Amino acid sequence: MKPLFTIHQGEYLVRSHIEQNVRGPDGEKLNVWIPSKDTGVDILVTDKANKKLVPLQVKFSKNFLVTHYPNDMQARLMCCGWWSLNREKIVNSTADY
Repeated sequence: MKPLFTIHQGEYLVRSHIEQNVRGPDGEKLNVWIPSKDTGVDILVTDKANKKLVPLQVKFSKNFLVTHYPNDMQARLMCCGWWSLNREKIVNSTADY
């Protein structure tokens, strides 16, 4: 059986962070939605009344810890990742952020 849709770890982490830590201007929790079709938007965030909408696209990378840096530099790094960004795709994305 094929799942209807899947979310990757980055989408899960962003969604969890928004649900637990981000509030709307009135202090209310925001609604977080996962689209059922891949259109370039990974998460939709709305206000409590579902009137204001912010589409997000999430990029995620495994943690590639930099081991060749001196220890004092490594202590300041929370994680290291690797992405190949395409400016044209970013500019033409349907997501706001």
